[in-house]
Amino acid sequence: MSQHSVRAVIAAAIVASLALTAAPAPAQESIPSFEQLLAQPVALKPELAGVHPRVFVTAKEIEGLRLRAKTTHKDEWARALATLAAAGQAPPPPPGPQERRSQNVVGLQIAGVSLAWAVEQDPKYLKAAKAWTLAAIDYEPWGYTYNKPNTDLAAGHLLYAIGWAYDLLYHEWTPDERGRIRQSLERHAGLVYDAFAPKPKRRHSFTQNHNFIPTAGLAVTALALMGESADAPKWAALARAHHHRAGQLLSPDGYYYEGIEYWIFSAPWLVHFLDAWEHSTGESLWDRGHYKNWKYSIAHSILPDGQTVFDFGDIWQGPLTRAKQGEDYAREYPTGALKSNFNLLYRVAARFQDGQSQAVAARLAAFGHTNQEEWWTLLWRDPSLPAAPMSGIPLSHHFDDSGVFFHRTSWDTGATAFALKAGPPEGHRATRLLSKIPEWQPSSGHAHPDAGGFIIWAGGRYLTGDTGYAGQPLARHHNTITVGGIGQGDEGGHDVWRSMDHAALDTIRITRATAGPTGVRVEADAAGAYPAAAGLTRFHRVLTFDGKAAFAIEDAIETRAPKSVEWFLHADGPFAALGEDHVLDAAPVRLRVRIEAPAGSKTTAGPTYLMAPGKPGSITVGKQEQRGYEIRVDVPAATAAAIKATLTVETKR
Repeated sequence: MSQHSVRAVIAAAIVASLALTAAPAPAQESIPSFEQLLAQPVALKPELAGVHPRVFVTAKEIEGLRLRAKTTHKDEWARALATLAAAGQAPPPPPGPQERRSQNVVGLQIAGVSLAWAVEQDPKYLKAAKAWTLAAIDYEPWGYTYNKPNTDLAAGHLLYAIGWAYDLLYHEWTPDERGRIRQSLERHAGLVYDAFAPKPKRRHSFTQNHNFIPTAGLAVTALALMGESADAPKWAALARAHHHRAGQLLSPDGYYYEGIEYWIFSAPWLVHFLDAWEHSTGESLWDRGHYKNWKYSIAHSILPDGQTVFDFGDIWQGPLTRAKQGEDYAREYPTGALKSNFNLLYRVAARFQDGQSQAVAARLAAFGHTNQEEWWTLLWRDPSLPAAPMSGIPLSHHFDDSGVFFHRTSWDTGATAFALKAGPPEGHRATRLLSKIPEWQPSSGHAHPDAGGFIIWAGGRYLTGDTGYAGQPLARHHNTITVGGIGQGDEGGHDVWRSMDHAALDTIRITRATAGPTGVRVEADAAGAYPAAAGLTRFHRVLTFDGKAAFAIEDAIETRAPKSVEWFLHADGPFAALGEDHVLDAAPVRLRVRIEAPAGSKTTAGPTYLMAPGKPGSITVGKQEQRGYEIRVDVPAATAAAIKATLTVETKR
């Protein structure tokens, strides 16, 4: 190698190192009061007053969609139409289905067939839209009879879908039908408004999907009924206030704290609000960093095979889903490929004219991914925007606010990839802003007690990692430690972080992450994740990767008084003892694990069991499930302990 080339490599390594170190604390930012947000005047664009359709599209814009459906988006539109089961089925009758997410599905079908009628003008879609809408307005309640009736996710889905159907098909409804629909929308919008309006001592979880999904639906209905319903302006103002809060509080680095399952499930509602609001009122609330940075989060969260994910947090059923088993698999992989809702990135790409977001969307489309609402691709994908090369997206990315680091050796399907997580449940910035927003109650139950946890993928296989959605999340179900049997946060409920000191949580961080030609090194401090009862004063973890096949995990642990330490490593398959090592057979590779622990430590291997989530409203009382296997190292009580694990990926012969 020439001297110039050597200097270039060294310079690149230095740049990578600097780019990946923890960012400095942000400057103070202005946080409007909730009263100020609610006082913001709301009005339709003058040219849309008294006009239907108007919420997402106008009649003229529908003409453009018809052209797209026959030309640039012909294949995508055909796939969208194929998902509209409502076109050939009767709706579930009143009082409405009660199976998990069943009324959500009703809402999505109403939205799909309504747009299909507007574009295709095929009577079967109009017939379906009318039948499903007129059935759903009589459901009682909207949602579950036993948990948050009329004010939760199903209410959001139905307000969005029926509100849009009212707008799109305004001239197709008879006066009687229009009156019945409007009456139902007014009643349900009022119920959602009452649930999310400010009241003394009421606090809201603005960044949680159970907040911004119902309020997105409220916004769509409000915009559809402006000028017809006297309360529509106040519904709209409340929805805007909640989404303004969500937009300001979600981490600007683009990582969603509830994990990729909940990004897939809930991020569309952030976009639906933004689009409906800007289209109808002219005000843009897109000026938040997380939308532009979603491309990095999604590009890195999808593992090299294109179908598996880095599953930090409440994400499906862990090993069961990866084995194509369990109840989540059919829902999340309806065609055998992941339903990733990648078409959201088409919208971001079009809104910001961002070729990299377009590239990530195109990559996932090439993997055969599907979308919950395929029909939105017709509106969202800009056919004139070229995709940038994936090579422009760095192979390492440190989400420095959220405290998650990702690395992969290439964007090829044969790459090795890993991630390490160590940050406050909703990020450093949100933790610092909490004291400034008295009406905010974080709800971080989907963020697990997994500080210091890591996931490794190599040889086309998920080697070590997480256990999936749990009713009672525990640190011992992750690749981290417990101290004297005490895990992270306040374990026992679903949201282990609710009672934790936020100043302590702010100390959980990736302190340094460097990636260069000789490998990758990530350092993290995670003691702040543990309650005072653990007596933990230091938990410093260093993960290194040689860039080829070897990983090392080195832990330095200190406590105020002598404490035992329990160290965990999880995998989808069983570990077999082989001399001083443990070996995971994950053909075509195997993982050799060697652990160096203090004298007197005991290493065991066996299955992992956890409590799966119960039904909505009773999430902490599910059934016991086996979710993969584990190595456990029990370290005898002391005030300091050093543990090192060497994990080597070997090709089987």
